[in-house]
Amino acid sequence: MKQFLNRHGLNITKYAFVNLMLVIVLFPIYWMLLSSFKTNNQLLTLPPEFIPSSVTLANYIEILGTPKYLIYYKNSLIVTSITVVLTIIISILAGYSFSRYTFKGKKVAMLLVLSVQMFPLVAILISLYTFYAKLHLLNTFTGLILTDITLSLPFAIWFLWAYFNTVPRSLDEAAYIDGCSRMRTLFTIIVPLVKPGLLSVAIYTTLKTWDDFLFSLVIITRDAMRTLPVGIAVSFLGEYVHNYVGMMTVSVAASAPLVILFILLQKNMVSGLTTGSVKG
Repeated sequence: MKQFLNRHGLNITKYAFVNLMLVIVLFPIYWMLLSSFKTNNQLLTLPPEFIPSSVTLANYIEILGTPKYLIYYKNSLIVTSITVVLTIIISILAGYSFSRYTFKGKKVAMLLVLSVQMFPLVAILISLYTFYAKLHLLNTFTGLILTDITLSLPFAIWFLWAYFNTVPRSLDEAAYIDGCSRMRTLFTIIVPLVKPGLLSVAIYTTLKTWDDFLFSLVIITRDAMRTLPVGIAVSFLGEYVHNYVGMMTVSVAASAPLVILFILLQKNMVSGLTTGSVKG
């Protein structure tokens, strides 16, 4: 018995620790999903019910039947889709330029791109709000999309720069000999070779934009233009009454696309991250 414990005791401890961490991480998700099938009275019952005695779909029926929540959903889709597309296009051009061209001030330019993520978001927000107010970009999707693109680009550019470095320059030279222009070489030969990297950038930008709360809250104040995170906060937290189950229900609906996206593309994302980091 002692030999068995000495041999397998460490593995048992490791698995127990991993399972404990898994429970801690997954419990909030389980509680959010469980609460969406309860009433407020059931949710506030003490001791809490971790296994529900009864469930209801009334919360989902109410959410789907309320137009403003669908508008929040639509706004998030619009902002996220445009942000992802523009971020990918700009990061492809910038990452390829940093990878293939040598010019004066290149290292400084790369550091300046990365420096955007070095400043506290609140410090950026104050100056950005003043700047947008003068340009009349407050309460516009344009202002919010420009902000989300700016915050996503540093990682996207650096990540694709490392990915483009893994592609041999001989492919570019062979394309030039065959008469291809720079842009044609980039989009017909080089870009297909870095698809895993592009997918990783797209997933990263989607998660970052879809979950943005701070900038959406400050830049957009019109209810009809709010995105999901802000819409959830302002709709269910009242002065005297909080609709917790409604908040949980909309949160489940808001999280579902991201969870499905990650489950479907997690292998591609992991391979894209590891390939770019190892070879870059």
